[in-house]
Amino acid sequence: MAGKIVAHVLEELKNACQPGVTTKMLDDLAARIIESAGGRASFYHYRPDKRTYPAHICTSINDEVVHGIPGRRALSEGDLVGVDVGVYLNGFHADSAATFPVGQVTEEARRLLEVTEGALYAGIAQARLGRRIGHISAAIQKYAESNGFFIVKNLVGHGVGRSLHEDPQIPNYGDRNSGDRLQAGMTLAIEPMINAGTEEVRILPDHWTIITEDGSLSAHFEHTIAITRDGPDILTLAAGVDARKLQVAFSGAA
Repeated sequence: MAGKIVAHVLEELKNACQPGVTTKMLDDLAARIIESAGGRASFYHYRPDKRTYPAHICTSINDEVVHGIPGRRALSEGDLVGVDVGVYLNGFHADSAATFPVGQVTEEARRLLEVTEGALYAGIAQARLGRRIGHISAAIQKYAESNGFFIVKNLVGHGVGRSLHEDPQIPNYGDRNSGDRLQAGMTLAIEPMINAGTEEVRILPDHWTIITEDGSLSAHFEHTIAITRDGPDILTLAAGVDARKLQVAFSGAA
């Protein structure tokens, strides 16, 4: 299934994020894995409007929030690199992202990664029948802001399935009683984008890359989930540590 391919790609890219590796090398690796698994990269030649995305994945470094285009830039010790991967297989898309440290990073960077990933799982823990999109949004906002970081408010999660981006939108902030009520069978891409210094962002002249307004660090984590009667099913979940973190998040779900 598409989600398992996405998870595998991210695991391989995590290991590949080393000093001296270019973002184009990461893109080439992802393309090979996706093709060998029989899938298609959801982002390749994606056209939300008049723009056409030119790569297979997104690679966003340090102050780049999302949609960074792979190229000749080489990773350096201490960088943060956000990697966003989408795969289309058997009529359905799956979408997931993670931000990886390159070598040793600062304490601020380490905390930003920890909090952003924690915010993702706090949101997932609220994705249960009878609740609303706002329960997810409010949980993400509370987790991030209580730890001293800033939610990017003009970028959102989304429904995902037969199309890469579907309704409903899933803000990473807001009132818990707002938004659509969650129903069995819904598939959602939950994706907090969290900055160290400000919520303000701007887009670069390439018309894709979004950066923090003040040059501060940013992190991005994402999973595709399905709403089921037994709770959220993470379709892009890799084996190991993620499952343990999820269990902790669920234990504290309101």
